[in-house]
Amino acid sequence: MVDPRIHIINERLKNVRSIIAVSSGKGGVGKSLIASTLALILAKRGYNVGLFDLDFTSPSTHIILGIKNAQPKEEHGIFPAKVYGLKYMSIIYYSGEHATPLRGTDFSNALTELLSTTIWNNLDFLILDMPPGIGDATLDLIRLIKNIRFLIVTTPSQLAFETVKKLTSLLKEMKIPIIGVIENMKIHESNFVKKHVQEMGITFLGDVQSYVEIENFLGNAKELLGSPFAKKIEKICGKLNF
Repeated sequence: MVDPRIHIINERLKNVRSIIAVSSGKGGVGKSLIASTLALILAKRGYNVGLFDLDFTSPSTHIILGIKNAQPKEEHGIFPAKVYGLKYMSIIYYSGEHATPLRGTDFSNALTELLSTTIWNNLDFLILDMPPGIGDATLDLIRLIKNIRFLIVTTPSQLAFETVKKLTSLLKEMKIPIIGVIENMKIHESNFVKKHVQEMGITFLGDVQSYVEIENFLGNAKELLGSPFAKKIEKICGKLNF
């Protein structure tokens, strides 16, 4: 039997022009920071933007942006909170500070419920902050959301890039569009990631230097948007095929 919520999900998202899943092969590569910063940059440019934190393992966009009191509203569905020019929704509104150890059917059911009850209305961009890795979330979102595209984040680490290779291989096999790869936390000059990304036939969008001082900007969206990190992400945005 087909879950009727799947049809509802497509109805909820039919007025969203572009859905971008910011993903990574493993955690700790700055995926959530890039997703948050990208959303802020697009909103600053005048686009209608939504940011959806779907990282069930460790949601953190609310910490990055300093979101404390904003809450979604419920009326025949869930309307995202409005913060810093964004429509914002996160699993944190349901889990609080507790872990969400969901697996298999329970995870899929929770994700389907979130997607089917959240009302975004008209958006130019919906940025999805994905859980790391190739797991239920990635496979379910590919199954549930039409026209999803992936923006992949890695670090110069060969270990991190090995998991990226697996993720990109899966997406290409399933014919899911990949916008490109961003190399984050770069310390030394090296073309390792760029070379291998291009050999896979994927767009290398650029690298972002490791900014030790980035911690000073967390929790303040305005300062984050003015940081050297955001300036680099904004430069990379010029290469994105929206």
